[in-house]
Amino acid sequence: MHSQLPTERPNTPLLDRTESPSALQNLSFSELEQLAAELRAFMLYSVGQTGGHLGAGLGVVELSIALLRLLQLPDDNLIWDVGHQSYPHKILTGRREALLSLRQADGIAPFPSRAESLYDSFGTGHSSTSISAALGMAIAARLKGEERKSVAVIGDGALTAGMAFEALNHAAHTGANLLIILNDNTMSISPNQGGLATYLASDLHSNPASAQPLFESLNLRYLGPIDGHDLKGLMLALEACLSAKGPQFLHVRTRKGRGFEPAELDPVRYHAVAKINPITQLADNTAGVKTFSNHFGEWITETAKSDARVVAITPAMREGSDLVEFSTAFPQRYFDVAIAEQHAATLAAGFACAAMKPVLAIYSTFLQRAYDQVVHDIALQNLDLLIAIDRAGLVGEDGPTHSGIFDFSMLQPLPNIVILAPATANEQRLALAFGLSFPGPVAVRYPRGVAPIQQLNSAPIELGKGRVIRSSSADSKRVAILNFGALLDAAEPVAEKLDATLVDMRFVKPLDETLLSELASNHDLLVSIEDHALIGGVGSSLALWLEAHTIGVNLLTLGVGDQWIEHASRAQQLARVGLDASGIESSIRERLRGL
Repeated sequence: MHSQLPTERPNTPLLDRTESPSALQNLSFSELEQLAAELRAFMLYSVGQTGGHLGAGLGVVELSIALLRLLQLPDDNLIWDVGHQSYPHKILTGRREALLSLRQADGIAPFPSRAESLYDSFGTGHSSTSISAALGMAIAARLKGEERKSVAVIGDGALTAGMAFEALNHAAHTGANLLIILNDNTMSISPNQGGLATYLASDLHSNPASAQPLFESLNLRYLGPIDGHDLKGLMLALEACLSAKGPQFLHVRTRKGRGFEPAELDPVRYHAVAKINPITQLADNTAGVKTFSNHFGEWITETAKSDARVVAITPAMREGSDLVEFSTAFPQRYFDVAIAEQHAATLAAGFACAAMKPVLAIYSTFLQRAYDQVVHDIALQNLDLLIAIDRAGLVGEDGPTHSGIFDFSMLQPLPNIVILAPATANEQRLALAFGLSFPGPVAVRYPRGVAPIQQLNSAPIELGKGRVIRSSSADSKRVAILNFGALLDAAEPVAEKLDATLVDMRFVKPLDETLLSELASNHDLLVSIEDHALIGGVGSSLALWLEAHTIGVNLLTLGVGDQWIEHASRAQQLARVGLDASGIESSIRERLRGL
């Protein structure tokens, strides 16, 4: 049992000789157990160096070894749902040394990626996709007359999502040769919520066979639950399932953080860790400064004290959205619906219909999964609720699966909805207060990371009104920079250098038409900047507005181009797409040369 993350590379002679899954075939059982110990030690060291998801991978070391020993990868298909637990798989499939570049610029991806390795059968990052994808592969193999095996490993947290149940239902109908492995560790990121989680966590202790009727009622051949850390038992169970015909369901009980004492004792904190602090030798996720998420958590807790109508809803992201304090202070008004984004959105709609004040706290990347509900259940009915969109824009090390650069594109076309993009912590609080008081659907989006403190204005926000930060001198009114969101820190030094007008637009929808008309009349160039995709972004809407009003001012739109931005630090990602101060200044100067 390890009690600290090692600061020096451990001795792993057997692992060092394991360059691909084929190397597992000739190992004795005792060597496989040694390999498991070495794999855990190396993973603790490497994740300590890079940061990343720790607990889930430690829990599936034995399962990873058993699967890679028995499957014939890459001919067979193996899908790790979400991918938080895929580090052992990466290490054993030729990426051991590359793991030390995990989540870094030009390093390997934080989740399985088809572009990265032939051993990654399906790219993951979002939850609950594995069964559907593996089923498609299994049916394709049958249609082509191939003997490929298809395996989906899904956690009990991911199993709560509707998509997983849709796939389970269809799998039974097709009768395809598919193995579904339930990695049951009673956790997602936070402890699991809901009836299924309660059933798996409690009933099985008194009656281990009680899950069999549930899954066999779906015409899945059920085996388990078995100890996921008993390597020999795992291999026997897997051999039985892989040799059987039709859809199989293997229930495996594991412990998140297995082999690392702090993670076993606190699996929530050690779900993911930052790089090792060289002084304390502990992975510390707190940077000593407040993030936009922290400010949201404080705001909603304070607001709920004076407004009994406020309820908070999250799809299994209590810690990430910083609703921990709220959940403690107002347990009857806090709703973690598990990994069920669609349900979360329509639940909020139901609260709104009952004259409550629901606040749906959701990451931008996960809001994508609830888009139909936002369209049909919220915007169409013009319901009074607030969507607090966290992790908007480029998110850094989690990469493109978690980028939040499409929410403007999704929300702007919807009638009734109001969208704000605050630039600072103070502006975020004003925007959230406006959203809660406004009688209709409001979305407030803010990025991951530290929130700048800028106490420029404490007056309440007015609908569709921006604020002028600086005005250019009378003899230099050439450029007006229109900031949408949390790029104000990058825009300010550029405005000073160029003697440009700088406006924090606050609202993405509706636009401040009065201010825009004024700026267009006395500037040669308007520059919009947004931490969002250019296609369908606010710059696109601004161009349409100028055209509709036959305003012929030059317009430069800066944002994320038509490309996926790979994992790196958020600062590196912003620099790559020209949204740091240097990039913004360079783009403006280049355009000015052409005027």
